[in-house]
Amino acid sequence: MDLLVREAALEDAELIADLTRACWSGRVAPSSSGHHEAPATVAGQLQQGGGFLLFDGQRPIGSVRWLPLDADEGVWEILRMGVLPECRGHQLSQHLLEAVIHQAHASNIDELRLAVRADQARLVDLYAAQGFELALELEYEHANPLEPGPRVMRRILRR
Repeated sequence: MDLLVREAALEDAELIADLTRACWSGRVAPSSSGHHEAPATVAGQLQQGGGFLLFDGQRPIGSVRWLPLDADEGVWEILRMGVLPECRGHQLSQHLLEAVIHQAHASNIDELRLAVRADQARLVDLYAAQGFELALELEYEHANPLEPGPRVMRRILRR
């Protein structure tokens, strides 16, 4: 694989929306809003926060976004991370996660948070290997009211 991670631009909103729907198809509960991702939503999130795209050569194969927490600008929530089904099994999402962590350090962010859906508990170990810890006292700001609440994990970057 010839992997490249690059920061997403507003012009990438449609590509990211398409990727998110493709990455989540058959993997995430049908009631998830990720299955109805719209370019306008993605563009708004890129303007408020940011994102990265993962490529294998010239082919886009994954993406991730982040948003500052409404209540605390020093905290970013990681959203919509995904890799295309045919590319899974090679720990490629780690590249996206590391890019966000690096960007957060460069931006002097205090903490990163992400949600683990109840139907994807196996991801807890993946994120724990990247320094995230379960934070059962926290609620995910973007939780889908039609689904069981996800568990929040956090990684403290600065105290």
